Amino acid sequence: MTERKTRAFSYIDDVAIPIAKSVNIPAAFNQVFNIGADKPYTVNELVNVVGAEFGVKPQVTHLSARNEVLHAYSDHSKAHGVFGAPTGIDLKEGISRMAAWAKRVGARQSQEFGNIEITEKLPDGWGIKMQPAL
Repeated sequence: MTERKTRAFSYIDDVAIPIAKSVNIPAAFNQVFNIGADKPYTVNELVNVVGAEFGVKPQVTHLSARNEVLHAYSDHSKAHGVFGAPTGIDLKEGISRMAAWAKRVGARQSQEFGNIEITEKLPDGWGIKMQPAL
């Protein structure tokens, strides 16, 4: 049976706003905070939400499990106490806003970065193009 990994996918405002505010809030000086989404979602939920927003049926290929944490999320109560409540934007709304932006600006050609990517010991299925060593 496939393990269901969960992640707390964050809406940008839930991260960027506290970071921007931190320079003006003395209680934030020299502190460490967990900042991000409060609700974890499965990776499959993310796939389905993105597919729905772009009108495609995802074709998922499950690769062999990687040696990584099964559930990744953290307690944000300290950050909420200093910066206030998060936006309340859930996964579906956040992806909807991102998709609207992507549709508005259109596709762009990504730039290839030569000789900076780590290509050793990557999980199967990542399909990284191997570049010759200099």
